[in-house]
Amino acid sequence: MIRLLLKGVSFSLIHSIPPALISILVIAVLLTCLPISILAQQERPRAREAGLVVGVFEPGPYNAITDVEGVLVGHETMIQGDDIRTGVTAIIPAPGNLYTHPIPAWLTVGNGYGKVIGGSQLNEFGELETPILLTCTLCVWSAASALKEWSYQQPGMGEHTINPVVGETNDSRVNNMWKDPIQRDQVFAALNKANSGPVAEGSVGAGTGTQAFSWKGGIGTSSRRLPPEYGGYTIGVLVQTNFGGFMSINGAPVGRELGTSPFQGLAERTADNDLEDGSIMIVVATDAPLNSRNLDRLGLRAIMGLGRTGSYASNGSGDYVISFSTHPSVRNPRTSREPVPVQQLVNDSMSPLFAATAEATEEAIYNAIFKATTVSSSRGELRAVPMAQLLEILEKHRVLHWDTTVPR
Repeated sequence: MIRLLLKGVSFSLIHSIPPALISILVIAVLLTCLPISILAQQERPRAREAGLVVGVFEPGPYNAITDVEGVLVGHETMIQGDDIRTGVTAIIPAPGNLYTHPIPAWLTVGNGYGKVIGGSQLNEFGELETPILLTCTLCVWSAASALKEWSYQQPGMGEHTINPVVGETNDSRVNNMWKDPIQRDQVFAALNKANSGPVAEGSVGAGTGTQAFSWKGGIGTSSRRLPPEYGGYTIGVLVQTNFGGFMSINGAPVGRELGTSPFQGLAERTADNDLEDGSIMIVVATDAPLNSRNLDRLGLRAIMGLGRTGSYASNGSGDYVISFSTHPSVRNPRTSREPVPVQQLVNDSMSPLFAATAEATEEAIYNAIFKATTVSSSRGELRAVPMAQLLEILEKHRVLHWDTTVPR
């Protein structure tokens, strides 16, 4: 590489340059050779880093779904040839064998135009027995087959049926999903990469080819930690955005300002009306001891957080929330001859969790938009929201730095 970089430069000139300066020059050139998307990803801030503070509760250390102890996230991004721009995101909700010791969970449907595998059994039992995968629309069946195989390889598994849970959104604007690009290798890679700590956002994993409000969207995450007087519980949210509507950020009419609001003739329409249509997968995790009924109620509050951003759940939108609790007191063995004691929060304790869920969902969507980078292929292009213009709009409407300008 260095030889190529210095090709055509005379030996005497190279010899006269101090070694330290040569190192600096080489590093600079190598940086310019990085894919633009990687550099842009590093430069674009998260919403809170740009001064966009949502709600009143504080986030956890990573401001991510992984702030809920035991929750792991892994991405596998697939950019191949001129028409594959997709990926898969894996959420491992809790340690140990999820089949023998499932966790309480629920699938909440905002608008049901989608292909969520495993939803009916999840809601019949109110339990989650595998990790959750997010991917592209026509990739769900191959992803589910791979998740089934991965699950059977985990310690303690035997010969029984299993219910893999896979959600999706349609990334066909830039991805040829008809090629069924997500297979065993990609699913295993995402699951095996899953870890705690910061979560990559924007045009990665299942968000590689997705949009938000006709701009580039993708993966976003956020969390809230309740004060001790409200239980001290943590709520974490991860989203895969691909929906439309009137983009609103902390109340500022950003979509109108950018000229991308639907029904007003301000934006170029496509054959499938995807400025209005689209989908979102929302995953809500908490360490609060909740049963499946109250997890459904939590999911409805995530839909409220989605609505705050300008979505109205159009006819062609698949808006789904998978919510689960990791608290040990509500994680039961799959089989037992005796009644199993359960300790769970009563309904009167739910309101702070409702508020935290709506806040975290709203901010997770903003993070997906802020961190997303432009993605193009032979099929088309999804452009990232121009950051300077976005911040100018937010400043104009005085919606930044509410943590210091608006009393709580």
